[in-house]
Amino acid sequence: MGEAVETGGGSPAGRMVREARQGLGLTIEELAEASGVSVRTISDVERGRSQRPQRGTLTALAQGLGLGEAARAALLAVVRAGRPAAGTPARGKTSPCTLPRGVRDFVGRHAELSALRALAQRAAEGRGPDRDAPPVAVVSGPPGSGKTTLALRLAEEFAPSFPDGEFLLDMRGLEDQPLSAQEAVLRLLGAWDVEVAQLGAEERLARYHARAARLRAVLILDNAADEAQVRPLLPREGGVLVVVTSRRTLAGLEGVCRVPLGALSEDESTALLRAIVSDGRVDAEPDAVRSVSELCGHLPLALRVAGNWAATRTNWSLRRLAGRLADEDRRLDSLSAGDLRVNSAFSLSYSRLAPAAARMFRLLSLVPGPDFGAAPAAVLTGTSLPYAEDLLDDLLDAGLLMTSPADRYRFHDLLRLYARSRLRAEEGEEGAAEAGARLRSWLLDTAVLAGRWYEPDHGAPPPDPGRLAALDDREQALRWLKAESDNWLAAFREAAARGEHARVTDVARAMNWFSDLWVSWGHWAEVFQSAARSAAALGDAGLEATHRNHLAWAHWVGGRHDEAAACAAHALRLATAGDDIAQQGWAHFYLGWLRNVAGDDAPATADLLRAKELFVRAGDIRGHLHAAIAGINLLERAGRAREAVETHREVLDALADPRNHERIPSNVRDTNVLTANYQVGFVHLGQGHWADAVGALRPIRGQFDARGFHTPGAEVHLNLAHALARLGDDEAAAGYRAVLALDGLIPPAMVDEARAGLNALAPGGPPLEEPARLKARRP
Repeated sequence: MGEAVETGGGSPAGRMVREARQGLGLTIEELAEASGVSVRTISDVERGRSQRPQRGTLTALAQGLGLGEAARAALLAVVRAGRPAAGTPARGKTSPCTLPRGVRDFVGRHAELSALRALAQRAAEGRGPDRDAPPVAVVSGPPGSGKTTLALRLAEEFAPSFPDGEFLLDMRGLEDQPLSAQEAVLRLLGAWDVEVAQLGAEERLARYHARAARLRAVLILDNAADEAQVRPLLPREGGVLVVVTSRRTLAGLEGVCRVPLGALSEDESTALLRAIVSDGRVDAEPDAVRSVSELCGHLPLALRVAGNWAATRTNWSLRRLAGRLADEDRRLDSLSAGDLRVNSAFSLSYSRLAPAAARMFRLLSLVPGPDFGAAPAAVLTGTSLPYAEDLLDDLLDAGLLMTSPADRYRFHDLLRLYARSRLRAEEGEEGAAEAGARLRSWLLDTAVLAGRWYEPDHGAPPPDPGRLAALDDREQALRWLKAESDNWLAAFREAAARGEHARVTDVARAMNWFSDLWVSWGHWAEVFQSAARSAAALGDAGLEATHRNHLAWAHWVGGRHDEAAACAAHALRLATAGDDIAQQGWAHFYLGWLRNVAGDDAPATADLLRAKELFVRAGDIRGHLHAAIAGINLLERAGRAREAVETHREVLDALADPRNHERIPSNVRDTNVLTANYQVGFVHLGQGHWADAVGALRPIRGQFDARGFHTPGAEVHLNLAHALARLGDDEAAAGYRAVLALDGLIPPAMVDEARAGLNALAPGGPPLEEPARLKARRP
């Protein structure tokens, strides 16, 4: 390899390595021999192609260069400085279904790729195997056969043909609780920015299929458990190419293209090892390559682990590697996949880890969710965050971890199982239990701190320089709660199963106000149901009433109104028996709101009036304002428009009163203003008070949209446009167009209403009539 190294660019670490090498008069080949790092890796580091070289690679280079302690520390500090700080989001918008980066040295699978390419081409042209249904591929095979890698390869290759993007959803088919179809729908709708708040399961599924029909995208449903999990997610029409990966054949799915994966051929295995070990040893030792391939079962994952291991040790022959694989295999029969001898490669890489990295590898198998950040790794090992990041880099470098979007990490299924086996063997039951309890406590304690950012009586947690999670503001708290949701929810479930009732109720109570910001998560009913049971076990009727009321809310936003009403009634009985005035008020509020939605005006009014009375007695200004705002709609329907407007004014006056600012956090005030103005806008429109309607609606335009609530957001745009049109304001047209831009995310009748509004604005257009949506609100 020549010395034509670029001198003007590269990363800081690359420049430091190049300057040190050239100062010693070494060629890249000589440094590779001295350090054990491959020529290609050194070249990538020096040219800046590897922007964040792994710590293990730079440590080996520092040793090969003979750097002193100070120079070595400076080199490693450059890498650490390039990492984003804990809690810092990745640059740009990252969807929870973003595709991870595919491998660069993909080889083989020519027949399989050919079949998938033909399917992708038909999907890109809008031609499915049936007349209407878009094409679906099922890629099946044993663990480690490269199913996900193949799907990613296809998605990357055809990305230009699918302008709406590529999405991957881990279906968690091997876990005790695979992802349900309903939760999968929630996650995909969230990735597609589709509003799902206050919709039932059937409505969400309908919204999912309506959105999918308008997309041209690739959707990878990775690691599927069975047919029932996948079948509801297959689009009925449109241009979405679906690729399902599973260890099972999913024979019950009809009309799909089946792409089974087995082991690689001998030539493909050799090509993969040659791509990874690029210094000529593969061609020089063909017999040893055959032995290594056979011991790895010609399985891509095992070959990659073995190849990565060999690539960083240039002084080892492949015959020596084959001998080590054969020796290690005797200890690992329990993790063999049929006749595929993959665990010998895992053991070999594991055996070369430093003790601290090996311990982290074992302990990471205790992380309950599919991925994790650096902080849980630090908790499990009892180390600092920077040191934990260094160890994670070592595991990445060894091929024992994979990256996930937003600077997170994940295991391959086989490697997680292998790590668990090493945990049992080396830590013992007691050691594993202690580490698991430590992680569970940290997850739940941090969830409480993050959730309390949104509690009116808490807010920012006390300063703690040793805190591993960045919780300096509400946005950081929200990011942590969402990123680690699978992990803290699993810890919450375990706490409930262990009978840790006080902790369960504390976590659920801290989530109350935060839950309003993430209504589409799909697990709030479970959280508050568990908390209600724990409160009952503690014999605390008031606490149980609190969580029954929270559960009523969760059922309400999930569209399960009968269950919500039953929970509120249960909460009312408990709160009355315990003389808890505030929770009686909240129970009446939820009952009133539910009856309001159902059109039972008289009992709804009685409940809301009773709620206001109880909130005054309890000194709960927040509850009082909620009940007052809900009453605006009832007063309008009763034909009492003047009282509705007066109630709106009283709400705004209370929110503006400085004496209430400490009792009502800014985010709660903003939400109250939003909902109050939204409700009174209908009143002004009904009275023909166009200027008043504009005054109420213009300040909240776009705020529902920003929160992901597209239907009420569209109503604001429509109502404001109607009022502006009556006033002859040219701005009305922009409002109608904003609604048309939401086509597919809102009810079709609202889109039709916007088109009728635009037609009425055209010269000679038909008169603008009052829409049925507004007439339905009249008494």
